[in-house]
Amino acid sequence: MFDVEKLRCDFPALSVLRNKKRIIFLDSAASAQKPKIILDKMNYVYQHEYANVHRGMYYFSERATELYEDSRKKIQKFINAKEVEEIIFTKGATNSINLVAYTWAEQNLTDKDNIIITRAEHHSNIVPWQIMQKRKNFKIKVAEVDDDGNLDIEYLKNLVDENTKLICCAQVSNVLGTIFPVKEITKFAHNHSIKVLVDGCQSTPHMAIDVQDLDCDFYAFSGHKIYGPTGVGVLYGKKEILENMAPFEGGGDMIKNVSFSGSTWADIPARFEAGTPMIVQAIGLGYAIDYISLIGMADVYAEDRKLLKYMQDAIEDLKDFKILGKSTNKIAVVSFVPTFTHPQDLAMILDQEGICVRTGHHCAQPLHEKFCTKSSVRASLGVYSDKNDVDALISSLHKAKKFFI
Repeated sequence: MFDVEKLRCDFPALSVLRNKKRIIFLDSAASAQKPKIILDKMNYVYQHEYANVHRGMYYFSERATELYEDSRKKIQKFINAKEVEEIIFTKGATNSINLVAYTWAEQNLTDKDNIIITRAEHHSNIVPWQIMQKRKNFKIKVAEVDDDGNLDIEYLKNLVDENTKLICCAQVSNVLGTIFPVKEITKFAHNHSIKVLVDGCQSTPHMAIDVQDLDCDFYAFSGHKIYGPTGVGVLYGKKEILENMAPFEGGGDMIKNVSFSGSTWADIPARFEAGTPMIVQAIGLGYAIDYISLIGMADVYAEDRKLLKYMQDAIEDLKDFKILGKSTNKIAVVSFVPTFTHPQDLAMILDQEGICVRTGHHCAQPLHEKFCTKSSVRASLGVYSDKNDVDALISSLHKAKKFFI
């Protein structure tokens, strides 16, 4: 049984008081809170099992290496990658996408080529391609979303031509919560010999992921959004693609041999993990995957969908709040714009009630342009969110509305 009250007890931050009121944390899309058990296990590693990995022939190093590589295996299972070598540890999803841009794109794109991204992408799936575009002079095409926030799949398909080499798409929008049809996109793309990169930051905390079923070529996500630590993320890539990619960074642990006449690279994934890695963070991500897997991703998804509908319906009933995107196929997120004040002013009022929401463009300015606004308020859910949180949000929105009107 999904017991949210029991789950809430796992998160120390949720016991903090703000103006003598309990914290209502509705900003999990930005970064999720951390269960105490994960923090304790990471602290234990630092105190009792810490050393650099892949290098020492002594217990601490061997134990740290074992834990580090066990985490890689947990991630492989969690997203159903075919081979453990297909899992690369990075600093986060932004770093993962940049890795693909500076390796695969650098090697494979020319000034005759083009790639497709969507209007709904996070800046981390826009800006790296713009930087690489200046170096390689390929064209960037943009697939649109409709007024409900659904991806216009026919519009995307019509952008494809014989020079399209890559499609980049979020699995779930960090602003709208819309679930995009990445499996359909991948099938279409592969029929045209096009690679697909999926940003899974907003999907991995809320739904089961199967990269073999999606058949995507690359998949990126961050540890801190899935109840793990900051500073660590994952890039999944198909083995046959990764093996033909040059390194992103040079340094220790990513080489086979080094001499002044030249160097040769290590096999994957070490080839893409130069230097001392984020050891305890990667181990902590493995513990986070243990935690959420124990809850069960099917239950997480089902509860999320129910609570999201409850929250979206309640906000819509308030009037004077414009919800961005009303797709029926969404999870986790409701972004809205008050008609009577600036989103930032509203968020400051909510903060006095202990309610944590996000304001601004959420690193998705082009998407906000689509909805003719520069800023919105975003309320997003975690496994610790419940109806009491939503009710507190709605009550506070009522108060704020009366204050401003």
